[in-house]
Amino acid sequence: MQDHGLDEIARKFVVAPDVAPLAVVAVAHRAEGGFQTLTGAASAPCLPPASIDTYFDLASVSKPFLASTVARLARRGRLSLDTALSALLVEARGSETGAQTLEHLLAHRAGLEAHRTLFTPLLNQAPFERRAAILEAIHARRPECRAPAPLAGYPPLYSDLGYALVGLALERLERSPLDQLVEREVCAPLGLDVGSARLLRARHGDFFARCAPTENVAFRGGLLRGVVHDENAWALSGHALSGHAGLFGTAESVARFGAALLDAFHGRSQAWLRQLDLDPLVRERPDGTLRAGFDGKSEQGSSAGSLAGQRSFGHLGFTGTSLWCDPDADRALVLLANRVCPTRLNTRIRAARPAVHDALFGSV
Repeated sequence: MQDHGLDEIARKFVVAPDVAPLAVVAVAHRAEGGFQTLTGAASAPCLPPASIDTYFDLASVSKPFLASTVARLARRGRLSLDTALSALLVEARGSETGAQTLEHLLAHRAGLEAHRTLFTPLLNQAPFERRAAILEAIHARRPECRAPAPLAGYPPLYSDLGYALVGLALERLERSPLDQLVEREVCAPLGLDVGSARLLRARHGDFFARCAPTENVAFRGGLLRGVVHDENAWALSGHALSGHAGLFGTAESVARFGAALLDAFHGRSQAWLRQLDLDPLVRERPDGTLRAGFDGKSEQGSSAGSLAGQRSFGHLGFTGTSLWCDPDADRALVLLANRVCPTRLNTRIRAARPAVHDALFGSV
């Protein structure tokens, strides 16, 4: 349901100070009989009006969907969080990365570098070799992480590469494209309007018109709209989905995803994920706030804001997106914005995120 107070939050904290030209916010809060979801939207005069039905490139907010897919497969015995990558991905066999477990990869403790520009051939208008990119990701290891991994994994370092590899591993295991797996395990059971550009284009004839534009990227032909912003995801998967990025969705659906996570966290749900399925993903880990598929709230300067409880968990997306779930207040907070439009050099989102989340928290 659209709420004009939330419209004002989107305008005041995101659109008016030029954080992003489009923004949709949502809060799902627990009430008698279940969760209620409120949404608000705002847009700059230079673009068509945003609505609560606008699709945004979720960027790394795709990662919690991937982790939830892993949890669902583990529940059915298709794999476990202790499964080594090499058991699922043949290219990883015999490598140090192949010896790492899915949990270490999801928790950013597999010893991988933070990033590699796997898409470099596209910059030079050269052919992109997917297998070569997969091998580069597998062997992109930090020099200090070459000894056998401790039981809890190596010291954490946020890395997209591990998620890209987990996504490929799931495709091999299930013999299905990753976007179809996430649809089967997460989006369809929860009734979410979330998916890859490929699936949403097939489902909705107006997908492109409803999609918020992202960055103006010369080597990709100009302003991106209805295609994934992340270059590595684009190179690896095109209009489909990579493990680290590639989902699009509406704010209401992302909020309802957060509500489902909270139901699982509190043991209120058995049908989708149980408490024991979710706990390995959201439990706190030493040496930082990173969890498995999620981040936690840092003691100082958290993007979750000052009002969210210390047990809150969630994730940010590079394009200007965020999801935070507060188990103590039983509410999920969502900000979807296209702060990279027209350029990723706009960093005002850093100050806007905690302000938006505090305003959303206080709106209920």
